[in-house]
Amino acid sequence: MWDDVVGQDHVVAGLRRAAEGAPAHAWLFTGPPGSGRSAAARAFAAGLQCADTPRGCGHCASCHQVLQGTHADVEVVRPAGLSFGVRETRELVLRASSSPSGGRYQIVLFEDADRATEAAANALLKAIEEPPPRTIWLLCTPSPEDLLVTIRSRCRLVTLRTPPVAAVAATLVQRDGVDPATAEEAARAAQGHISRARRLATDADARARRAEVLAVPRRLTGVGPAVTAAEALVKAAEAEAKTTVEELNESETSALRQALGESAKGRMPRGTAGALKELEDRQKSRATRIKRDALDRTLLDLASYYRDVLALQMGAPNDLVNTPLTAELRTAAAGAPPEATLRRLDAIMECRDRIDANVNPLLAVEALTLALRS
Repeated sequence: MWDDVVGQDHVVAGLRRAAEGAPAHAWLFTGPPGSGRSAAARAFAAGLQCADTPRGCGHCASCHQVLQGTHADVEVVRPAGLSFGVRETRELVLRASSSPSGGRYQIVLFEDADRATEAAANALLKAIEEPPPRTIWLLCTPSPEDLLVTIRSRCRLVTLRTPPVAAVAATLVQRDGVDPATAEEAARAAQGHISRARRLATDADARARRAEVLAVPRRLTGVGPAVTAAEALVKAAEAEAKTTVEELNESETSALRQALGESAKGRMPRGTAGALKELEDRQKSRATRIKRDALDRTLLDLASYYRDVLALQMGAPNDLVNTPLTAELRTAAAGAPPEATLRRLDAIMECRDRIDANVNPLLAVEALTLALRS
């Protein structure tokens, strides 16, 4: 189980000791995207439930059940939409207060806990302040500041770092059978984001989409091309998200309709329209989040281009993310001062903030591409 926590030896050592002893009732796992927050929390949950020694052996029934998400006393919460509301939180707190059915603890692993609304966070605080004796909360957020200070003060903090490129590449080679050259290139491109690196290494379409994003800077030759490039970036992100959304929606809707008693002719019993409408609303919220996440990844890939340009301008050529584009990056670095590159990076970050503030994505990206060419 601990092997899934890549490049975090200091974290693994501390969690192993905690699993062997008397663990705290609440833990906060923080670290940049892709650092393995959820993997570390899941491995810790397995260690807490493991019946063998050392804890988290990876071979017993409890470890396998935690890994597969079927352990009766480990509930994994993954907010599907843009936020996690107070009603869902209260239901979660009620379930967490029950005694373990067979495991050592009742564990709640709350991924993306920063998506909890203010009211939801307050409901969560009450549960963490007065927890049942055998309930353990594992919260995951990018930064400690993403949660209320009163929640943070009651949690043991576990801080993860961005995994080294070599550690991510080695994982891709050993577990996914990727050739070493492709693994290293994907690990560099993903900048330590493990799941992103795996996707780039194993999915040719993902690599092609990223190559299109990195081609944007050299296409910004005028206002018209800049507007066209913005439209292409947004459409590419939407296309990437559409496949995921459609697959999830289809399976969920089909399962719910069958559970509600759909007839052979596709007719639904009376009184089921509300449940279907509630599912549809959740799916719309999730679709918006997935689209935003896909566009944010696109913007971060674009930022990596200018980050490399700035690295060359500042004399750090051995630390490039996009090594296949070294010649082009050197040309770009020689053609503008570092101040201009910093301004472009600021424009990308501002675009991310605007999209997060619910600005129309196309308008935000158009403003970005126009700023990048000027």
